[in-house]
Amino acid sequence: MDRRSFLTKAAVGGAAAATLATPALAQSTPKVTWRLTSSFPKSLDTIYGGAEVLSKMVSEASDGNFQIQVFAAAEIVPGLQAADATAAGTVEACHTVGYYYWGKDPAWALGAAVPFGLSARGMNAWQYHGGGIDLYNEFLGTKGLVGFPGGNTGAQMGGWFRKEINTVADLSGLKMRIGGFAGKVMEKLGLVPQQVAGGDIYPSLEKGTIDAAEWVGPYDDEKLGFYKVAPYYYYPGWWEGGLTVHFMFNKAAYEGLPKAYQALLRTCCQAEDADMLQKYDSKNPAALKSLVANGAQLRPFSQEILEACFNASQEVYAEMTATNPAFKKIYDSMVAFRADHYLWTQVAEYNYDTFMMIQQRNGKI
Repeated sequence: MDRRSFLTKAAVGGAAAATLATPALAQSTPKVTWRLTSSFPKSLDTIYGGAEVLSKMVSEASDGNFQIQVFAAAEIVPGLQAADATAAGTVEACHTVGYYYWGKDPAWALGAAVPFGLSARGMNAWQYHGGGIDLYNEFLGTKGLVGFPGGNTGAQMGGWFRKEINTVADLSGLKMRIGGFAGKVMEKLGLVPQQVAGGDIYPSLEKGTIDAAEWVGPYDDEKLGFYKVAPYYYYPGWWEGGLTVHFMFNKAAYEGLPKAYQALLRTCCQAEDADMLQKYDSKNPAALKSLVANGAQLRPFSQEILEACFNASQEVYAEMTATNPAFKKIYDSMVAFRADHYLWTQVAEYNYDTFMMIQQRNGKI
């Protein structure tokens, strides 16, 4: 066969192969448009922005064929109804936090954060490599949902207080904007939990309707100006040692996607899970310095208070595991993982970080 004949046949063969491949490619990347409702307002750019990051990644990776339109809280449904709307098929997806729905079933909270649970790194390790994602999806599947981690705030702050809190007795009768598990734990110590929407927290603190409020951390808290009316800023937020935000998808809609799109969603969710934590870690230091410069008074919760809260949380967990099999199955897995996680992190990580923090306090770094 001469060279010209070979090239001609190769060209024809290549064209035929390309023609045969095109239908398969089209099948794997069809045109799909979804709607996603967020539980967050656009003003919280880091946590709300996570859904926009996911949308952009999915669009770029599918050459624009898979589009996810993002809507802020209340544009389609209120923020605390995001998972309900997704399960019902009103929208195909949401970006939300599992513990918002803990009143329906406490097991919802375990995929997000519970008092004295895991740190951000611990949550990620348990979820991706300790069976956490599968266990949570076993539960979510009964609600018509599929979920994947889609962001983490890291350990949150313990909130803003109008007066100093030095002892457990100081919590008695205190009206605090705090909900979920933390509120139930705090009730055992005499605190009175209050459900207050984000936009109403500042005026409630200013008027004295509430005595304290928790939100997220320095970057988000600074925007709301709490330091002006409740100057004592406590830490840590023991109820959210590593809050996981979730992307949840309507189960039927997710299972109806091509396998390539399902894999793409899982990959992009994991990328955004990492991205959000990186953003908070980069933005919180400057925000904390700014808050202190403007009058915020940093205070650690005393060991007495932390011990009392820990003990109270164990009472709550004992009550829940005794009556809720779904909660117990996920909780037992998380607790077993937590024991080994803190066994390891107290060795290298803790000692390295502690040494470096001492150098920072001594002005050497």
